[in-house]
Amino acid sequence: MKQFKTEQEKFWAGEFGNEYASRNKDQEIVAANIALFSKILSKAPQVNSVIEFGSNIGLNLRAIKQLLPNVELSAIEINDLAVKQLKAMGDIKVYHDSILEFTTDAKRDLAFIKGVLIHLNPEVLQSVYEKIYQSSNRYVCVVEYYNPTPVELPYRGHEGKLFKRDFAGELMDKYPDLKLIDYGFCYYRDPVFLQDDLTWFLMEKRG
Repeated sequence: MKQFKTEQEKFWAGEFGNEYASRNKDQEIVAANIALFSKILSKAPQVNSVIEFGSNIGLNLRAIKQLLPNVELSAIEINDLAVKQLKAMGDIKVYHDSILEFTTDAKRDLAFIKGVLIHLNPEVLQSVYEKIYQSSNRYVCVVEYYNPTPVELPYRGHEGKLFKRDFAGELMDKYPDLKLIDYGFCYYRDPVFLQDDLTWFLMEKRG
């Protein structure tokens, strides 16, 4: 069995990650993601390549492909079951690896992460920020639960698996050339396009 650096990696690579992949595959999720990413990408012209950190079965990438049919897609994913489904989509470069083990081999126009930073051990965030930043040649997007200060919450009966904070703010503090372009909020009671209570932040490298 592969050895992981953190308990959170083991959690998502194993049975809970399998259950998550099986539970979250509704076409309505893809529709909601199309609505979300249409807002984000409307503020980010000339995106021809995208990499997602923690893609699961690719519901975000499917939405982006609908909006940008000619875009080159890449995905980083730790869970075996999810990776199989990602590869079955075709036309995606898949890195079957933990984000913590991933090594940037090329820059993309947009590097993004959605609903993943909240599940990482806070001690590894600075390293992950570095990987996201180095993977982008222009845009960085973070879509996560937001809180102005770091806080831990129970997650489906598990402790140490859900953390909220100002991820985008920490990224911009770490990399002063990252400038905020736009941001927005998704409300879980949206009557048409259902998402969690997510806040998205689109940043651009302006060195």
